[in-house]
Amino acid sequence: MKTLKRLPVAARRLWVLFVLLLAQVWVGTLSTGCAPGTPTESDGKLQVVATTGMIADLARQVGGGRVQVHGLMGPGVDPHLYKATAADVERLGRARLVLFNGLHLEARLADVFAHLPNARSVALAEDLPGVELLRDPDGQAPDPHLWFDVEAWSRVARRLGDELASADPAGADEYRARAGELEARLLALHHEVLEQVGRLPRERRILVTAHDAFQYFGRAYGFEVRGLQGISTAAETGAADVAALARMLAERRVPALFVESSVPHRTVEAVLEAARALGHEARLGGELYSDALGGADGPAGTYEGMVRSNVATILAALEDKP
Repeated sequence: MKTLKRLPVAARRLWVLFVLLLAQVWVGTLSTGCAPGTPTESDGKLQVVATTGMIADLARQVGGGRVQVHGLMGPGVDPHLYKATAADVERLGRARLVLFNGLHLEARLADVFAHLPNARSVALAEDLPGVELLRDPDGQAPDPHLWFDVEAWSRVARRLGDELASADPAGADEYRARAGELEARLLALHHEVLEQVGRLPRERRILVTAHDAFQYFGRAYGFEVRGLQGISTAAETGAADVAALARMLAERRVPALFVESSVPHRTVEAVLEAARALGHEARLGGELYSDALGGADGPAGTYEGMVRSNVATILAALEDKP
């Protein structure tokens, strides 16, 4: 309860609403004669809720046919600002396993996950063996965007295998086998990205985006990264931030900057106008997928597809001279 008291009034009200909705789900579950944690679908699959598209995609691959994965956040949804719906709460109340990123990506939903009546909740990006987390410029908040380092994110596959095996021991061998296959495939993708970016001269590896989501990408693949907003899109952006970024573009003759699918484009367009006023004609390099996957039918509808789509967009824009 101490954590609740420290929250702003609006956040406390949201938390209380969430708990009340969960209570309704709990009562509804008892009234229908289902034991807590029993999957309600007739196929009897393990019920899993995942927050982001990146996590849901990996969970489906590792879970296979034994698991029903419900993703809370679809294409274009910003997890930093996400507010759950009543339908989401109902799914959470019936889940056996809730998978989330952690590191404050999902705002304060982690407090709600810890109080779910039926489910175990797991922060997949926290405490991964051998992974050094980045932090914001003030050294206070952890950077949650770990999935942009594909090698680091590959370790999530193994954790998923272990968590699913714990929730459904009868399928343990299947889960761990698929997790191993996925981990190997992601490590191969990491080396594929290294090979592709290797053809771009280091002096041209300057990645400028709408918010500071790509620092892990920069560390892993040798890019200097600048974001207009901070690591959370909840951070405010002012005229001074726009002007400073525009000066950097003009002074270093950066050819392009990028919008993001889950962040409004207007602030990036303001930077372009400010750079133009300084005599530098930068351009939009394209749209990157940062905190959400693309549509299910598109090339960025899976985690691996998102990585390849982003890399192709970045290289196409930065390889061409202004």
